[in-house]
Amino acid sequence: MYYYLLFLLILIPFMGFAAWASAKVNTAYSKYDKVPNTARMTGYDTAMRLLKRHGVNDIAVERVNGKLTDHYNPTKKLVNLSMSTYGSASVASVAVAAHEVGHVMQKKTGYVPYKIRNVLVPLTNIGSRLALPVIIVGLLLDIFWLSAPHPVGEWMVYVGIGLYGLSTLFMLITLPVEFNASRRAKKMLLEEGILTKEELPGASKVLTAAALTYVASLLLSLIYFLRFLFIILSMVRRDK
Repeated sequence: MYYYLLFLLILIPFMGFAAWASAKVNTAYSKYDKVPNTARMTGYDTAMRLLKRHGVNDIAVERVNGKLTDHYNPTKKLVNLSMSTYGSASVASVAVAAHEVGHVMQKKTGYVPYKIRNVLVPLTNIGSRLALPVIIVGLLLDIFWLSAPHPVGEWMVYVGIGLYGLSTLFMLITLPVEFNASRRAKKMLLEEGILTKEELPGASKVLTAAALTYVASLLLSLIYFLRFLFIILSMVRRDK
């Protein structure tokens, strides 16, 4: 019980960081969504221009419901832009749109971390925002460990470490993929004159804030992985 309480004390700050990161990305986007870009280009205009500029003609750009639900679907060959991005001519919207095109460029150029992440996607079946699922599943596994009879609780621990091992690996690979897509985005926006050098710091703040949500997800997944690893090591010592 002492170790479980210690684990909770360690977990709470990480949960706080995840909540802060989520709030920060919304705050940053809302702030720079009110700042129009000099080129007066919308998120849709930006995505189409960048795709055409780099010789990508087989990817469609569509609008999806929600805010900050932007994503690239390589299977369907779609760049999906959220309602808040698609028709907005703000610094924030073109930054997000260019970021998604950055993922298209990663696939086109064979960027290795991107290819590895795509292999892991069907294994983990976990999206980019893992904070809440990690917490919920972790708490359920803790309940099984504390209350389930042997060997059920023991097997649930094995399931836990397998789950968090995969999700931690997925998020570890996701970090360089996301940061690289943001670097590509900023470079393309400058080269195409969609953003000026004075506007780029605003776009950078939006993309950096979004990246923090991936960092938070990785930390939460990692701390649960280490917890279940500690439990398994404790069981091994107990059985000796």
